[in-house]
Amino acid sequence: MTIVSNAIIRIPQHPLVSRAIVSDAFDAADDWIAERADQGAVVVTGDILLADRCLKLGATVLAPTGKPFTTSSIGAAIATRAIMADLRAGGDAIGGPAPFAKTDRSRFLSALDAALVKLKRGG
Repeated sequence: MTIVSNAIIRIPQHPLVSRAIVSDAFDAADDWIAERADQGAVVVTGDILLADRCLKLGATVLAPTGKPFTTSSIGAAIATRAIMADLRAGGDAIGGPAPFAKTDRSRFLSALDAALVKLKRGG
């Protein structure tokens, strides 16, 4: 697992966890991830546009809540993102995402396990 950021952040000390520090240029972390995404990658992101880029490269993409991004669902997610951006730009006060809950953690762990098992089996 590689954690990508544009500054040093604390990460777990484990031989399977590494860190990649990128520049603070716009989308530098997204670019680093997308350059390495392929059919053998599982990308965890809440960034819909990064999810779209990685899906196009064949990666499995999960939201931190465990919701999978798929080629079937990404179009609707992008459209919703655009609508929400327009509403915010127009001054509408809209709420953000719901707080992360235990059910989100459980769903994420289950989805991650399923994605890794599928990759291990060659699917």
